[in-house]
Amino acid sequence: MSFRPALGALSPDQPVASDLAEGFVSHVVQWAAQVGAPADSLAVLAAAARQVSLAIQNGHVCAQVDDLATLFPAQSVAELSRCLLASGMVALAGESHVPPRILPPILPLVLDQGRRLYLHRYFDYERRLAANLRQRAARSPLAHNDDLRRQLDRLFADNARRLGDRPDWQKIAAALAWRGKLTIISGGPGTGKTTTVVALLACLLAENHKLRVALAAPTGKAAARMLDALRKRAGSLSPALQALLPRESHTVHRLLGVTPDPGRFRYHADNPLPIDALIVDEASMLDLALACRLCEAVPPDARLVLLGDKDQLAAVEAGAVFAEISAYPTLTATCIAELSALTSTPAARICLPIAITPTATPTSTPTPLADCVVWFSESHRFASSSGIGRLAANINAGRGGEACAWLATSDDSSVGWLADGSADLAPTTRQAMLDGYRPYLETLARVDLVTQRDQVFAAFDRFRVLCALRETARGVHAINRLLGQHAQHFTGDSAAAESHSPWYPGRPVMVLRNDYVLKLFNGDVGICLPDEAGHLMVWFPEQDAGFRPVAPIRLPEHDSAFAMTVHKSQGSEFESVLLLLPEKTSRVLTRELFYTGVTRASKRVRVVGSQEVLVSACANRTWRHSGLIARLGEAAG
Repeated sequence: MSFRPALGALSPDQPVASDLAEGFVSHVVQWAAQVGAPADSLAVLAAAARQVSLAIQNGHVCAQVDDLATLFPAQSVAELSRCLLASGMVALAGESHVPPRILPPILPLVLDQGRRLYLHRYFDYERRLAANLRQRAARSPLAHNDDLRRQLDRLFADNARRLGDRPDWQKIAAALAWRGKLTIISGGPGTGKTTTVVALLACLLAENHKLRVALAAPTGKAAARMLDALRKRAGSLSPALQALLPRESHTVHRLLGVTPDPGRFRYHADNPLPIDALIVDEASMLDLALACRLCEAVPPDARLVLLGDKDQLAAVEAGAVFAEISAYPTLTATCIAELSALTSTPAARICLPIAITPTATPTSTPTPLADCVVWFSESHRFASSSGIGRLAANINAGRGGEACAWLATSDDSSVGWLADGSADLAPTTRQAMLDGYRPYLETLARVDLVTQRDQVFAAFDRFRVLCALRETARGVHAINRLLGQHAQHFTGDSAAAESHSPWYPGRPVMVLRNDYVLKLFNGDVGICLPDEAGHLMVWFPEQDAGFRPVAPIRLPEHDSAFAMTVHKSQGSEFESVLLLLPEKTSRVLTRELFYTGVTRASKRVRVVGSQEVLVSACANRTWRHSGLIARLGEAAG
């Protein structure tokens, strides 16, 4: 994920203005005319309002006034800015000394000192989030003690034997999180983020048995995986410490407490969560608005640990918060000295990774989030020399041609490439998908669907088809139709097929809209299976084992889930993945999407797409307009 102060045009193929954008433009221009705006400012205002609205729809937080110059070549950027301010609809952001919760006049648009143009509420979110993070980062760190050092040595003894003289970044990150109130850990799958969290919690709970710890993730699937991973890693702890670990995890929305008033939560800055520490996994999925509300709901003195992968897809909504705040992993000289003492690591070795400042001195000017960010680069799930690891590295480095050349000649069984770029899927591609689900369908035919639901879910979660798009012949909808028909034919459910009923044993479904009454959330996956009376229900896994039935007629908006978009797969892991890329290049197909799809697989991934599309995906980085980094600097002022 990438960002910068000015990016030029939003996108050469951005969509035609939507009804929502045009409605906003009409409202703002009419309002401006009613308050007596100069006539020559209205055209500029309309263009700016349209551009900002489209920017938000495309995931940006703001737009650039500079981009308006292409529409008004006779006017300078300064003149365009003056026109916007003269319209009476654009507030000029205050100087850095203005308290973060004292906002400009409530006008629909805000122009800041960097010529960034915002919808008012997004400027508000960005400024509040920056101030909150900066205040957390500035809190005085705790002094180290010998008990903590000895405990870290015990917890990471296996790492010490494996790493030898190399620095243990998991141990360093645990010490960093113990020391401060804000820690941001970025790493790919299998790099040890969960191991680090378990060690941190062991240290904190050993010191305070009554510590209130909460676990959260943006989706129910990610929250469940987080809790499961923590339990598996906790086996090395004493029974007493294991008993103190959190017993449940939450979606971020559930944690904050949904209220009948849309957009409002029970917990917020004036009514913070009753916790002492919060661990958030898959934080790259947090959009700007949710990140702001979450951080404000965490008490100022509580620890906040954000885990994610800076190279993954950003949130579906506006912002690339995690990528931005994890971009500058700088450690000050003072922090390095303390980490050295806590982890028994020579200070010089703590400075080795790229982007960790190696020349810090006590007088160095720190970045706004200095001593808060750590990158993990070594995967224990797949080594850099493994097929998946090597492909992921090539994608992240933008080496599409090299990736294709290697895929075409490699005999590594963990990766595969079907160079199928046809609009209609080639027979080999169709067969690969059918073969992928064959073990699942055979399980449906073999086990008791009432008493052995756990085996059905385990078989289904071993393989998944991931798509870049929802529509087209290579999109989610078409693939789900194909695989659904095959599943009905394979299982012999001719009655459902002939009646065109969407419900049959083994049909997987994904919830697409939150239903707080049913406690079903966007991204939850269930499977249609009979109950004891033979009635078809959709069963959803519970956190503490077991399954919960929901009648199909009561389900909120949903879709079949043999195939899902890469976006929806975030927070999930499958043994094997078939990644189906579009037949032609697209602005949606980015390096981040390609990387995210590939790294959902733990054992094997097969990529389907033409060489042109693969190379384009590696080269096409996601750019999102944002002023968060600049706002962090203001908050420090």
